[in-house]
Amino acid sequence: MRSRYEHDQNHPDSWPGENWLTDWWHGLTSRRRWAAGAGVVLAVVLALTGVAIAGGFTSDEPAATGQAPVPAPQGPAIQGLASAAQSPAPAVRAASSAGASTHSARAVAKKGGPLRTSCQSVAHIGDSTSVDLLSPVSVPDAAQRLGAQYRDVGVRHLHIDASGGRSVVEEMPGQINGYKVASSYWAHGYRGCWVFALGTNDVANVQAGSAIGVTARIDQMMSAAHGEPALWVNTRTELSAGPWADSGEQAWDTALAQALKTYPNLRIFNWSAVAQPSWFLGDGIHYNTTGCAFRAHDIAAALARAFPAAGHSASRIVT
Repeated sequence: MRSRYEHDQNHPDSWPGENWLTDWWHGLTSRRRWAAGAGVVLAVVLALTGVAIAGGFTSDEPAATGQAPVPAPQGPAIQGLASAAQSPAPAVRAASSAGASTHSARAVAKKGGPLRTSCQSVAHIGDSTSVDLLSPVSVPDAAQRLGAQYRDVGVRHLHIDASGGRSVVEEMPGQINGYKVASSYWAHGYRGCWVFALGTNDVANVQAGSAIGVTARIDQMMSAAHGEPALWVNTRTELSAGPWADSGEQAWDTALAQALKTYPNLRIFNWSAVAQPSWFLGDGIHYNTTGCAFRAHDIAAALARAFPAAGHSASRIVT
């Protein structure tokens, strides 16, 4: 089985991380292989009307099904931002240093009533940490899964394309990268809000030797949004070393915060500030049942705070 990334845009068909990635994958238990995404691509449309999901999950994009199991890289140091990797950006990690133990999203909802978004249509593009939010294995209660949470804040038309190992640029065999997924939606007439839950794999790929830096990756994905409202979920791991070390995730989060200066349509969900160590699986990258339930809820709630039904968000970085 080939276990490598094929670089897009005329990059060499080889990837320096192939050997360690293959070893990592075979070292996982079967449970964690599912959590890693197992190469699964879920491309779905949820017709969100009333209190039910009409028609359940149906195929949306013809992208990538049936490929061999592959890992979900999620990772570290950012080319050109090494100094930023040494310390978190105060704007995007402040709550993390305080050990935030409260669930800020639910606290806000209780004080101000139900959160509602102006985003009637949402395209959510993610990696294995989004696959998990749709999984009855990771989230047994259907009401806590991502589709139901989006419905609860007022989203009526939801497109989700989530794939284990996905990045903005690289592609595993049979996979479509994040940029191509978004571009395909746009080409087929999609107009609405975007949620990008990507980046963890991108920084690992840069660490492994990709010539495409982090800023170029963010720019590429934002170009696919064509100025439409975009919420980007920032990243975090519980690892102190290796290609998925959290120092690299912090650098990615810093780069996202810097991108706010360039893209007025961009908002950031500061997931890194609210994620708790107890929510992670043993790999330090993926989330257990509790973490997945919180993540699904918090992403939907962040969308409602970033693009509320009335008025404007108080901050371009929401928690």
